[in-house]
Amino acid sequence: MGKLEEEQKSPVYPPPAGIPTTQPAPMYTEAPSALAIQQPPYPYQLQLENRGPWSVGLFDCFSESGLCCLSCWCPCITFGQISEIIDRGTSTSGLNTALYILIWGISGCACIYSCLYRMKMREQYRLEGSPTEDFFIHCCCEPCSLTQQYRELQNRGFNVALGWQGNAERQSPGVLAMASHQMPPMVQGMKR
Repeated sequence: MGKLEEEQKSPVYPPPAGIPTTQPAPMYTEAPSALAIQQPPYPYQLQLENRGPWSVGLFDCFSESGLCCLSCWCPCITFGQISEIIDRGTSTSGLNTALYILIWGISGCACIYSCLYRMKMREQYRLEGSPTEDFFIHCCCEPCSLTQQYRELQNRGFNVALGWQGNAERQSPGVLAMASHQMPPMVQGMKR
């Protein structure tokens, strides 16, 4: 009698409509489990397909000796200039240079900070590579990596030494001048 009472208490579900059955329709005593839905691939995986190569190689840093020396002896300056362009002017070269020096002074691992900007640059310009690769490149060869990033920005039309604002003015000097000349005259109130 216990089994009969148990069957009366639990609901009975018919099979889903539209499914032809040749066997007797099974009666469900519990709610059917959720169907597994196939998820599309992660967007990160899709983006990897359309990535392009760097315009300069990692060890092409020796072809521009002045920049190579600056990146080797004062990487904080090169990093500060690069980061201002990558941040599109939301941070200054001086601020990022100071943060680089502070992190280097406290931990000795400023390469981790600069690695984050390499990853950001790769995402902005859809360049080949991976976060792991970026980490090892910056930890093992910081000057070469900074020089590569600097030259990549140069090849994309930036004068990195000018900073973001300088590049914006250089790219459109006429727009700023035209905007000031085409302003409508101010309407003034009545005077006595």
